[in-house]
Amino acid sequence: MIKKWFLGLSLGTSLIVLSACGGADESAENENAQPETEEQAPSGEENAAQPEMPEPDLEGVPEVVAQVNGEEVTKEEFETAYTGQFQQAAMQAQMSGQEIDQNQLKNQLAEIMVGQKLLVQEAEKQELTASDEDVDQTLEQLAQQNGLESKDEFLAALNDQGMAEEEVMAQIETQVKVDQLIVESAGDTNPSNEELEAAYEQIKAQQEQMDSEEELPAFEELKPELEEQVKEQVKMQKENEATQTLVAELRDEGDATINL
Repeated sequence: MIKKWFLGLSLGTSLIVLSACGGADESAENENAQPETEEQAPSGEENAAQPEMPEPDLEGVPEVVAQVNGEEVTKEEFETAYTGQFQQAAMQAQMSGQEIDQNQLKNQLAEIMVGQKLLVQEAEKQELTASDEDVDQTLEQLAQQNGLESKDEFLAALNDQGMAEEEVMAQIETQVKVDQLIVESAGDTNPSNEELEAAYEQIKAQQEQMDSEEELPAFEELKPELEEQVKEQVKMQKENEATQTLVAELRDEGDATINL
C-alpha cells in the first residue's frame, strides 16, 4: 500500500504538477463538451470572480530546517516539499474561500519531514529490502493515480519535470522499505465485522449530513465491491494510526530538533 504523503514529499512537486496537468486537460475537455447558453457568464466576469492564487512565503527559512539523529533536513529539500504542499493547500483554499496560515503549514510540514526521516532511518536500521516486484507494483499504482497508462510513461513524465529515473527509483525503493516497516508495526489490520459495520455507519452518517440524494443500503445489503472499499479504508486507518505511534516512539528514543 502506497503512503502518498511520504511519496508526495519525496518526489517534491513533480507528482502535483502531473496531477494538475491531468486535471487541466479534463477541465478543458469538459468545457469543450458544454454547449454555449445565454445564461453562461462572460469569460471576463468569471476571471474577475476568481481569487488570485497566493504565493508560498519562503522568507526566513533556515539553512538547516531540522536535525534528526544527526541527519539534516536542508533548506532546499524543505522548500521543494513546501512548494508542493502549498500548491495543494492553495487550490483547496480557493475552493473553500479560507486563507492559508503559512506558519502553521510550515510547522506541520517540518513535523512530517522529521517523521519521514525517522521512518527511513528505522527501515535502514532494520536492513529491510525492496523487491523488484514491490517496486514495479508501486510504480504501476503511481502511474494509475496520475492518469498515466504505464510505469514507463510515468517515469518519462517525471523526467520531463527534471527528475532522473535513478533518483525516482531510489526514492520508491525507500518508500517500499518504509511501507514494510509500517505493515510490520501495524500487525494484523484485517477489520472485524463489527469494525466494518461501525465504519460503514460513519460513512452513511457523513453522507446524510451532506444532504446527498444517494441513499446507501443497509450494511447487510452491501455489495462485495463496496464492502471491499470499506475494508481497505479501515485497514488504511489502522496503518495510519500505527505510523503515528511508531513515529512518536522513534522521536522519544531519538534526537530531533526543528529550527523554524
